[in-house]
Amino acid sequence: MKAVRIGNQGLTAAPIGLGCMGMTTIMGGDIYGPADEKESIKTIHRSLELGGNFLDTADLYGPELNEQLVAKAIKGKRDQFVVATKFGFEINEGQLTGQLNSSKSYIKQAVERSLKNLNTDYIDLYYQHRLDFNTPIEETVEAMAELVKEGKVKYLGLSEVSIQTIKRANAIHPISAVQTEYSLFERNVEADGIKSAMEEMGTTLVAYSPLGRGFLSGKFQSPDDFPENDFRRMIPKYQGVQFQKNLDLLKEIQNMATEKEVTAPQLALAWIIAKGAVPIPGTKRVKYVEQNIAATEIKLTQADLDRLESIIPIDLETGNRYDDVNMQTIDK
Repeated sequence: MKAVRIGNQGLTAAPIGLGCMGMTTIMGGDIYGPADEKESIKTIHRSLELGGNFLDTADLYGPELNEQLVAKAIKGKRDQFVVATKFGFEINEGQLTGQLNSSKSYIKQAVERSLKNLNTDYIDLYYQHRLDFNTPIEETVEAMAELVKEGKVKYLGLSEVSIQTIKRANAIHPISAVQTEYSLFERNVEADGIKSAMEEMGTTLVAYSPLGRGFLSGKFQSPDDFPENDFRRMIPKYQGVQFQKNLDLLKEIQNMATEKEVTAPQLALAWIIAKGAVPIPGTKRVKYVEQNIAATEIKLTQADLDRLESIIPIDLETGNRYDDVNMQTIDK
């Protein structure tokens, strides 16, 4: 795969990343079903074999367990990977406190912990996971910029932030990437003008949950198909009447994918890449990382893009991507 630029500061990576969150438990639970460490590490290695060098993790995942798994996978191959991780959800002695913390003093603790967990002396891309509404973004980015000067971090990113926050952050230090949920079923970043504003600033959109948290796989035909303790049962987008509405839209996408002799997930990933964003689909299985990376070879015409976007127009209501409590952590 030909590498793409992430931001204008020099960072390059594969045009598709690998979201590692589901490879470990979070707070003792499996967010997307049970994971197997050996298979997860094989998946990371297979991704690299195919040119997929961009890994996404966070100190929140576990907490800390995910970074530690990534460390095992990249051991002896560190310089071949672009590793992104995140801070912001406060962790104290291995436990989440339930608070957001992006103060200068906490960031210093967080980066040292992540460097240790990842068994590395630098982080390629360091994100603020969510905006800390009690700490000015200028203070946070100043602290992050110090990490760049110290060589502990190479490039900076933010996640789920507004245009105004990105502008204020960029005034302190260039922001290479902003990560947000973006898929055919979640286009608010376009509707709110954030994506176009980022393009003007030279900041790359990194799309998490580009397959609608697995919904685009077609595996789930009812909310009851999600495992009993699955995180997706809490998401309004996949509940009740809204689930059925989205399922009807998915069928139209599947029909188009069949015509093009690809899968619906591959079509969805190709759409994101064509839109100039970098998707980071999460998987913990070799066969799926192979299928995801194959999507980079799909070329969509403008007519293809128009057809997909007519199925799910930018202003179509597809349901919130989080419950009310978690929606409050998103900077609007």
